[in-house]
Amino acid sequence: MTVTVESTWLICPGCADLVFRPKYERAQRVCPGCGHHARLTARQRLDGLLDLGSQKPVETALAADDPLGFTDTRPYRERLAAAREATGMREAALCASGTIESHPVVVACLDFSFVGGSLGSGVGELVAVAAEKALSERVPLLIVTASGGARMQEGALSLMQMAKCSQALAKLDEAGILTVALITDPTYGGVAASFATLPDVLIAEPGAHLGFAGPRVIAQTIRQELPAGFQTAEFLLARGLIDAVVPRPALRRTLARLLAAARPDAPTMGEDAAAQGDWLVRDPAALPRRAAWDAVRLAREAARPTTLDYAGMILEDFIELRGDRAGKDCPAVVGGIGRLRGRGVMLIGHQKGHDTAERVRRNFGMPTPAGYRKAMRLMRLAAKLGLPVVTLVDTPGAYPGIEAEEEGQAWAIAESQRLMSGLPVPVVTVITGEGGSGGALALAVSDRVLALSNAVYSVISPEGCAAILWKDAAAAPQAAEALRLSAPELLRQGIVDAVITEPGDGAHTAPARTAELIQTAVRRACDDLATLPPTELVERRRRRFRSYGSPSSEETRWPITAT
Repeated sequence: MTVTVESTWLICPGCADLVFRPKYERAQRVCPGCGHHARLTARQRLDGLLDLGSQKPVETALAADDPLGFTDTRPYRERLAAAREATGMREAALCASGTIESHPVVVACLDFSFVGGSLGSGVGELVAVAAEKALSERVPLLIVTASGGARMQEGALSLMQMAKCSQALAKLDEAGILTVALITDPTYGGVAASFATLPDVLIAEPGAHLGFAGPRVIAQTIRQELPAGFQTAEFLLARGLIDAVVPRPALRRTLARLLAAARPDAPTMGEDAAAQGDWLVRDPAALPRRAAWDAVRLAREAARPTTLDYAGMILEDFIELRGDRAGKDCPAVVGGIGRLRGRGVMLIGHQKGHDTAERVRRNFGMPTPAGYRKAMRLMRLAAKLGLPVVTLVDTPGAYPGIEAEEEGQAWAIAESQRLMSGLPVPVVTVITGEGGSGGALALAVSDRVLALSNAVYSVISPEGCAAILWKDAAAAPQAAEALRLSAPELLRQGIVDAVITEPGDGAHTAPARTAELIQTAVRRACDDLATLPPTELVERRRRRFRSYGSPSSEETRWPITAT
């Protein structure tokens, strides 16, 4: 048989290079040179994501084809007939149940090759039915989007599908069922403004475009020149509107990790390697004394592990989630879902970084309002899924800049405290470095508050206190002593429940061992708190914070299980 050049090679639509077709197809239509992701059909998507042999179609009856008797340059019925013949599909979506690396899921997948993947009554019905199946079986819903927008040939009926699908996702929210969107190129209009952007987690392929109005509409309407990369996945990630950009070959593994981590399974029990020795201290007298200023300097040590360092060491299958969904992604706060000894948890913390470049990029761990709003988004997701919240605190304080004030810094900090006080899931905090003022407390309204032995926690920095009260910033060591901000003092005041003794000369000299100790302490706290019903959990947490400064406070702390 003669093989033609045309059947063996193709021109990449991204870089225009010649690509070996068999290799291109094996790479799921991703160019090996430029990384351009070509479109896939809904059938190809389902086959590539779901485990072999697990796929079961989700069928439903569809409404009449042409409710308006619409004709433009050709009758709508003819367009539908041509699309069906070309694709072998009834509508612009396929729905199926199945598994991804053995994790059950229901998938609704749009296909751009069918009338541009447009949202008509048929697509709306299929997405709604998929959501209802996910609800009835209590398994996550994955929506794969590819659409030019609403289907104009169905008029207002098409418009109503946006609300229909949005309320279907709302019912999954109420039931505590995870929803995920995989954004592919392109996703516009009514799909973007409904079920593409409402899910809990938004993952996009590289270069995928997502927006309400398409570039041509924007350019023709407001006559503005659009910035480079406008509406691409990378553009949206930088603005906090999606959680991650994941290349196609890594999608299946990423989704499997997410599905695994989002399940509030019982923890994997077993011996704690960290359980040897007196490393968890509840008696202030058992802690060594050191000058408060020395504690401040150790807490600020640039080599101390960060939240992302700890995430990689204490959690399995950690997936970072990004953005406040309102146009910002503050890099000083990071968070995501992972498994702590088999138990799904939401980890959130301040992120300073190590070298100067990263510290500058992350604002030295000082969050803007977007950072707290990102944290609150993740807390609400944890509450929905029934996952404990673990926060790691290490910040000089909230960012005091002009932009932060314009965006409502005080409002964001206050909202975070109020939200945390009523979360119906266990909340555990570890002060790992600096606990600076309200910027720290906004992530520390918790059931259990632990501190590393070289951590500090205070209403203000020693320098700030010295400048205000001593009128001399050089009096910072004296202010640090007066503020009683070191771990032994915090334990004595009842601010923290226990202190985790740092190995060696501090966490920065033994990060792996420190992470091991934190993992064990947090796991034990989560085990203890998991036995409490949500109402009692919230009541105890509120009673704890009500007691501070009260003349007749009762003991609100309780011990962490020792074994």
